[in-house]
Amino acid sequence: MGWEKHLEHWLVGERTGWLDWFFIALSWIGTLGLVWVAIALAIALTWRRPAIALTVVVADFGSDLLADVGKALVHRHRPFEHQLGPRSSTHSFPSGHAATSFACATVLSYYAPRLRLPLVVLAALIALSRVYNAMHYPTDVLAGSLLGVVTALLLLAAVRRRSRPGRRPGQSRSRSPGRRRGGRRRGSR
Repeated sequence: MGWEKHLEHWLVGERTGWLDWFFIALSWIGTLGLVWVAIALAIALTWRRPAIALTVVVADFGSDLLADVGKALVHRHRPFEHQLGPRSSTHSFPSGHAATSFACATVLSYYAPRLRLPLVVLAALIALSRVYNAMHYPTDVLAGSLLGVVTALLLLAAVRRRSRPGRRPGQSRSRSPGRRRGGRRRGSR
């Protein structure tokens, strides 16, 4: 932990006063994944696809819950030195802001691939804000980011499996037993 404590101290020491408001605001909009739910609602309403908003809310809730479980299991104290913004009394590993941001950005990127770059940049800035504001160490944010991406990928896999028309989990790809795509039975010519 020595290297990351030095990195966190260096980043805090290099703060620029005129950027403080920006990183405080990023942490604030990342709280509970609110910015992601707002983006999802805007896309869902514009495209008339409510499943997008629902999937993002599930990713947000699920990744935040898993981050809370991680904090309960790993009792790592926050840096607590020169924190910007409201203080937090919970443990720091993994970062819930990073987990929810990367989970929601991953889900939104699946539905809106053209928005992938700005979504990932926003998620990365929210995650960076947690180190800049001295609320987390770098590995807290990295672990939270990884947790968020994995949560989103598992959720998207479940959504894709569930949304296949006419298929039940475990059912084979063929349309009926003994038939091929061309309608002929196996083994007949």
